[in-house]
Amino acid sequence: MNNTINRKDIIVLDTETTGLGDDAVVCEIAIIDGFGNTLLNSLVDPMAEIPDGAIAIHGITNEMVKGQPTFHEILPKVKSIISGRTLCIYNADYDLRIISQSISFEQLLWNRITDSICVMKDYAEYYGEVNYYGDFKWQKLVNACEQQGIDTSKFNAHRALADCQMTLALMNKFMVIEG
Repeated sequence: MNNTINRKDIIVLDTETTGLGDDAVVCEIAIIDGFGNTLLNSLVDPMAEIPDGAIAIHGITNEMVKGQPTFHEILPKVKSIISGRTLCIYNADYDLRIISQSISFEQLLWNRITDSICVMKDYAEYYGEVNYYGDFKWQKLVNACEQQGIDTSKFNAHRALADCQMTLALMNKFMVIEG
């Protein structure tokens, strides 16, 4: 675990999605910098129905995303924001997979620019709880924050911007952030 990072290089990204499977795509994206400034916070038209199960988790309805930009329309801004920065994501494997599914025809280009830190995996190692298989146990973001004394009641968990803010707050607790 590399837990020293320069604050000016940090970009925290989170998405909300239409589900968990191979056909799930982005329906909201947020990006903040290492100082907590919002660089992008947008609903995204997934060009597909959001299932009730996903709506129950994040509260983003089909009506809310109607008329919003598609992920392909937002992608150039996302690329320009993250280019040359350290991308920090809580559960990076999941978010990067969903982004790749959302931009399948540009996946090779995306894969070249997505060196990232999985804050969830780094935190699991830091926290040290071991699961049944002898690996570090992954913690839910809200649980991890609460374990570190972060008041999660001020965040709207399972919305992209709030999850970015919680991720940065958690990083500030267990990583050495310079600058």
